[in-house]
Amino acid sequence: MKKTSTRLADGRELLYYDARDDLVRDESDRRPLDPVSTASELRRDPLLGDTVVVASHRQGRTYLPPADACPLCPSREGLDSEIPAADYDVVVFENRFPSLAGDSGRCEVVCFTPDHDASFADLTEEQAALVLEAWTDRTADLAELPQVEQVFCFENRGAEIGVTLGHPHGQIYGYPFTTPRTALMLRSLAEHRERTGGNLFDDVVRRELADGERVVLEGEHWVAFVPYAAHWPYEVHLHPKRRVPDLRALDDGARTEFPQIYLELLRRFDRIFGPGEPPTPYISAWHQAPFRGEGAVDREEFGLHLELFTIRRTSGKLKYLAGSESGMNVFINDVPPETAAERLREVAST
Repeated sequence: MKKTSTRLADGRELLYYDARDDLVRDESDRRPLDPVSTASELRRDPLLGDTVVVASHRQGRTYLPPADACPLCPSREGLDSEIPAADYDVVVFENRFPSLAGDSGRCEVVCFTPDHDASFADLTEEQAALVLEAWTDRTADLAELPQVEQVFCFENRGAEIGVTLGHPHGQIYGYPFTTPRTALMLRSLAEHRERTGGNLFDDVVRRELADGERVVLEGEHWVAFVPYAAHWPYEVHLHPKRRVPDLRALDDGARTEFPQIYLELLRRFDRIFGPGEPPTPYISAWHQAPFRGEGAVDREEFGLHLELFTIRRTSGKLKYLAGSESGMNVFINDVPPETAAERLREVAST
């Protein structure tokens, strides 16, 4: 992998991740862009203790442009996009409309492929491995920023999820705090250790492997299963069998096997609801241990894992977060986890 850093016309950093080590990148951004102006503000909820990001400047962000005006496609005659090059493998750049910026953190966009009409599931194993390298490299770099406490790599796929750009891409958030969801995991981790003396992540993976009913896919280095108390109709957690706190700590075996396992999971997700159905909307989220702050106390005990889920509960119907979910954070799942796991095994690639 070759990494090349450059700057866009407004000063934002852009990074090319190329499979070829001999590729030279010398393209420049020709657009007359004004400097990025952000108005992010962090506010703490006194009742829940959560941090809310108020980012009014994002109201004007690009929203579902036509394919011939996509800002994530390579630049060409008639289109000067966010990516000056005429072609690329994987590109990461600072978001033009960031939720977090400066002392409040950092937001980046990850373009998985130059093919506007593709999806992550369409990538080759070599392409998916390069994305994993980019995620890992960004995690390492953002971990060095004093204002970043936790790094979150994720992908939103599908209009139902709320994507504003149709090009296959993900995002990376560098939060200046430990997120509420991670804080809950860390609390459960500490309580489990106090109660049993064991590691919660290890024990969950061990239980799922022993039970087997909810295991969807297993390799030498990874296991994917529907969690016992899944919140979403179809939800899969992907864990390395050797627990590590973040992407940087994965060994060579896990890195080599990851593209095979992950691509198969994504392809099964697109087959859940049968032939003729539109692509399954999903969120794919890496959970990594915080690097500093109170959340980092148990970082070596934390278990890196990926959570993949869809908001579609059956053909043509979405799982809405209505009264119980939105008002009280109590999820009601219409699909038993065991049924979801069985379906995800049924649609395996042949």
